[in-house]
Amino acid sequence: MGVEIKVENLSKRFGRQTIWENVSLTLPAGEISVMLGPSGTGKSVFLKTLIGLLKPETGSIMIDGKDITRISERELYEVRKLFGVLFQDGALFGSQNLFDNIAFPLREHTKKSEKQIRDIVLEKMDMTGLSGAEKKLPGEISGGMRKRAGLARALVLNPEILLFDEPDSGLDPVRTAYLNQLIVDLNAEIKATFLIVTHDIATARSVPDNIGLLYRRHLAMFGPREMLLSSNEPVVRQFLNGQREGPIGMAEEKDAGELAAEAAGGGGLGTLPPIPEQLPTSDGRTRDSQRRPGSWLREHGVVPPPGSFPGLDVELPEQQGDAPTGWTGETPPTPLDRAATRPLASRVQGRTTEPEVGTAAVAVLDEPAPAPTAPRVRRPLRDAPRRRGGA
Repeated sequence: MGVEIKVENLSKRFGRQTIWENVSLTLPAGEISVMLGPSGTGKSVFLKTLIGLLKPETGSIMIDGKDITRISERELYEVRKLFGVLFQDGALFGSQNLFDNIAFPLREHTKKSEKQIRDIVLEKMDMTGLSGAEKKLPGEISGGMRKRAGLARALVLNPEILLFDEPDSGLDPVRTAYLNQLIVDLNAEIKATFLIVTHDIATARSVPDNIGLLYRRHLAMFGPREMLLSSNEPVVRQFLNGQREGPIGMAEEKDAGELAAEAAGGGGLGTLPPIPEQLPTSDGRTRDSQRRPGSWLREHGVVPPPGSFPGLDVELPEQQGDAPTGWTGETPPTPLDRAATRPLASRVQGRTTEPEVGTAAVAVLDEPAPAPTAPRVRRPLRDAPRRRGGA
């Protein structure tokens, strides 16, 4: 079973440059979480800080009962054994074949015999669809296969936490779809805690249990997938819809003049797109962390965008009168919502005003965000067709 990661008030700087500050969130054990954000917001830095490769200026990271920001190098070495990491480029040794690349952590960190190592490596290669490719060099295979070889290597020490640094980088949409299916199937199989950094909106909308968004040195929002996909917070809405119109510009936040010009020209964020079904496992199994479709929306009385969960018989709140769809932060407080009390724009500008009616609520940056409390589903959501993935 995976391990919970609890981050509180985390800040990181390089010299005078602040990368992000006061980041607080909880990655629930065994769940798939995705971290999004415009380029240059420090997503990869966040991963390196979680594993202890970079030390934050302030804050704490609790993993397995230990604050890794305040432990010795020897203790940190032991905590790192809980992790597996898929690097953006695979980070394979070009002069070694795939078998030796994947076996490297076992030979480096364990005292297992070569027979034991061979059995483990072949098992992980089979799990990632690489059977028969043991003798191939990294330069002889496709980018998708290199990603899967890196993933197989990350799995050989049976990690309880898996970090993915832009696993879809450089892959075409078909290979990305295969990789996403593999990630979902692996989570069902090993039940580890997954954190994926990605720019791929299709992945973020369909794969994770939770989504986070870094923006302008802060964590704009973190929570269950349905919460962000139904949010009316402009930054979240613009990014998850992949739209040019909105507060995010080419480099920094757009000023009031740019936003006014967009509005005058008829531009705007438009309507929220439908919430898609979460990607099921290829064999129809239900993951331990999988929630029933629409469960968060029902619990909070949020009306989803029209056409959400196509093809599924899902009971959802209904729109009444002229009430808008999407989460506006007006629902009664729950354990999840108590941290959601200030709109992003107020915090970016350094103000601490309470949200007005109709503004989107987001997670407060100076308070830890509690773990989602949506019920777990331990039976199949539907009879899913069998699918097999592999790039």
